[in-house]
Amino acid sequence: MTIDNISSRHVILSGCSGGGKSTLLTDLAGRGFGTVSEPGRRIVAEELRGDGKALPWVNLGAFATRAIEVAAQDRNIAQEQGNWTFFDRGLVDAAVALQHATGRAASVTLASFPRYYRLVFLTPPWPEIYVRDRERQHDMSEAVAEYERLVIAYRELDYEPIILPKSSVAERSLFVLSHLI
Repeated sequence: MTIDNISSRHVILSGCSGGGKSTLLTDLAGRGFGTVSEPGRRIVAEELRGDGKALPWVNLGAFATRAIEVAAQDRNIAQEQGNWTFFDRGLVDAAVALQHATGRAASVTLASFPRYYRLVFLTPPWPEIYVRDRERQHDMSEAVAEYERLVIAYRELDYEPIILPKSSVAERSLFVLSHLI
């Protein structure tokens, strides 16, 4: 299988912060699929232990640059898996954050990277389950603004966004799996 064929089995879970992506990822892992946790949360946890200069609420550009580096490493590691692999965010989300912070077009940032699977699954804003925590310090209105940027960007980058239903984790997993070839 070529790298492009393997990459085409890399599926992004994106959308609104606090919309249930990580919980869905955990369920998919329990079903035997490869999964990759969100680069941003890993970076924030690391930055909170360090000097904090690349926290998204301190320097979004530095944070997004780090997220691109981490997501690229994640893709390289995931190339070794031949089955469907689900990413909690990834390169596209990081490139959209960099675009928002600096104006650098996401398409330019992503030009040298292989594409993910054509369908991207987006968690919609879901205030009833949204929780702020140490690593997610923005409020719901900022989460919704980010979601709206992502929906537009994924369409502009020629992905097909599919909005996940507000349903149980098991139902969401089956919904995602029913859309894969």
